[in-house]
Amino acid sequence: HIVTHGFFLPDGEQKQENPLLRSGLALAGANQRHSGGDDGLLTAFEAAALDLWGTKLVVLSACDTGNGQIKNGEGVFGLRRALVLAGAETQVASLWRADDLVTRKLMQQFYTNLNAGLGRAEALQQAQLKLLRGGATPSPYYWANFICIGEWKPLGQ
Repeated sequence: HIVTHGFFLPDGEQKQENPLLRSGLALAGANQRHSGGDDGLLTAFEAAALDLWGTKLVVLSACDTGNGQIKNGEGVFGLRRALVLAGAETQVASLWRADDLVTRKLMQQFYTNLNAGLGRAEALQQAQLKLLRGGATPSPYYWANFICIGEWKPLGQ
């Protein structure tokens, strides 16, 4: 579970042709604007090289982590694809900006649901439905940005 800032730079915002270099996560030191080896950014290109085989679930609790460049016939190139290439079975990622308070509530309920034995996708869906029905955050804008990609079964299976 990674809580940080995510980014996706659409075509035209950067002269980088490789779409896996236009999406990623901002980690410690990213705001210091170093270039080279340890710049504080984990790009999707770098994430694809991680060894995540055997990892059941990666949760990216950050903005825009589910976005990427769509290539006809090839799919979406971004963090989602990178984590699949790295070996992660399931990813939870966001399609737009995340609200910190609502995301915290969503993730707490998501993990409660996982611990209760729900499948990964169902655990997220039920957490979202609870926020919808709870009254405090009925607008899907605040919680519908998170999607579950990959294996949908409970973590024990």
